[in-house]
Parts: sequence; structure tokens; C-alpha cells
Amino acid sequence: MKYMIILVSLLYSLNTGASASDLGPEIGTQIPHMLAATDHTGKKRAFSDLTGKNGLVISFVRSAKWCPYCMMQLTDLQEKALSALASRGYSLTAISYDAVDKLANFAHKRHIEYPLLSDQGSAIIKAFGILNKKYKPGSSAYGIPHPLIVITDATGTITAKLYEEGYKKRPQVAAILAAIDGLK
Repeated sequence: MKYMIILVSLLYSLNTGASASDLGPEIGTQIPHMLAATDHTGKKRAFSDLTGKNGLVISFVRSAKWCPYCMMQLTDLQEKALSALASRGYSLTAISYDAVDKLANFAHKRHIEYPLLSDQGSAIIKAFGILNKKYKPGSSAYGIPHPLIVITDATGTITAKLYEEGYKKRPQVAAILAAIDGLK
């Protein structure tokens, strides 16, 4: 499997000019922030109570309020990934710069059952090194991340990362599950 990940990284770099390790912290390192944030229900959360028996899938999204690609991804994760991840011993969370009330509204409308974390001020996003620097302070989009899926083990070690070039296309649920299944 290690060779397959290297091969996928090589093919990705040939097609995009970037490698799969360019975005966010390196695979094999500890997450750089313990995800201390408030979720869409108003509950304070942290990595220790978010992770499943085998680990955590963290989806960084631009906005559940205005980004249609993020909304589609968050809904897709609810409908197609949540139970499949649970059966593998993984939990799921998503992080955006949205305010708690915006996340609560989205979760209510879309029947989202997993925690949507509010990272107002983008401390988590910045710690992961995925702040989209295209947007400057004062812009309504300042603080958004580059979309990224991070998979950790139960101790917070990053075991896999998935992302697509640009923000319109997101890793498919099948790719997330395949990455997890390949870790065994």
C-alpha cells in the first residue's frame, strides 16, 4: 500500500505540478491543533472526544453558508460516509470559518449528524497551514481554508490526506474509504 500511495503522489505531481504532501501537515506527524472549538450545537469539542476507536476524518471546507461545493460535500459525507466510517471505527467532523449559528442552520436544513466545528478566527485552519492566502483581511472570504480531508489515527497522527486541485472538485467518499481501508 505504501508504494501505491507513493505512486498516486507521483502521478498527482505529474498532472498538477504539486505533490500530495504539499497541502497541510505531513503524513506521519501529529495534528498541529487539538481541534478545540465549538460545534454547531454550541458544545465545546476537542480531538479527544471527536475521534473514533480507530481515528478521525477531518474535512476542512470553505463555508457551509455560501460555498455550494462545500454544502454538497458536507451532505455527501452525511449520506454516504458517516455510517461507513463508523463501521470502520472512525468518526467524522468538518471545520470551517463559519459562525456557530450558520453551521447550526446548515446542519438543521441538511440533517447533518456529525460535528461541524466553528473556527472563527481560523486558528485551526492556520495551524494546519491551509489558510487560503488569496483572500486578504477585510474580505468576507478571509479565513477560509484550502479544502482538505485529513485522516488521523486515534492518537492524532496523520495517516492520510486527500484533496483535489482547486475548490470545485472534492475527494469522493469512495476515495476516503479506500484510503482508510488501505491503512490496515
